[in-house]
Amino acid sequence: MIDGRKVLGVIPARGGSRGLPGKNIAALGGRPLISWTIAAAEGADLIDRCIVSTDDNKIAKAARESGGEVPFMRPADLATAQTPGVDPILHACDQIDGYDIVVMLQPTSPLRRASDIDHAIRHMVDGGRRTCVSVTETKHHPNWLVRVEDDGRLRRFDDQPLVPRRQDLPPIYALNGAVYVADIDTLRRERTFLTEDTAAYVMPAERSFDVDSAADLRCCEAMLGPVRSPPVAD
Repeated sequence: MIDGRKVLGVIPARGGSRGLPGKNIAALGGRPLISWTIAAAEGADLIDRCIVSTDDNKIAKAARESGGEVPFMRPADLATAQTPGVDPILHACDQIDGYDIVVMLQPTSPLRRASDIDHAIRHMVDGGRRTCVSVTETKHHPNWLVRVEDDGRLRRFDDQPLVPRRQDLPPIYALNGAVYVADIDTLRRERTFLTEDTAAYVMPAERSFDVDSAADLRCCEAMLGPVRSPPVAD
């Protein structure tokens, strides 16, 4: 709870991943991938309750064995590759009423910390915003992006003057998928976490891995090293 407002965490974890089958329960550090997000949510001081939304019995079983709560199974029509990401979150808010703020925590971001969740929530509330998303500085600045024409020639991606030194470029950030926070009434109205008034919570690159492939899992394993439980604080 924060400033008298109750906070619901939702971990959306559908089955049927195409890029990495069984992704949400793939082994990472000897544990199912989803367990890292469950543990981070449990360690967050500002989350009053966190639930897992899934259509898959194997994911539900792994979540419960990891200490997660699965109070309902997600309807099949909200678990397709074409389902807008906000729909399962709004469905969860409809099923679990009495909350003011919702936090979406994707299980594919296992290296986020409980403190990242708390900081993002507080960043939104203290700043008087109604939505907040986590971002990380990108090393691929758009000023250096190029395209390749059909005849093989290289062309600048846009018409902005080329800045040859990275030090002279302004920092650019990318969504890292780790934490999405919203006032529930605002989310119902806007149907997106990204509005013109969305706050940005900046996370370091080493906590911003988004698992989408077997290679990503190996990178996360390397980042974990001997650690086998998610750190809570900075």
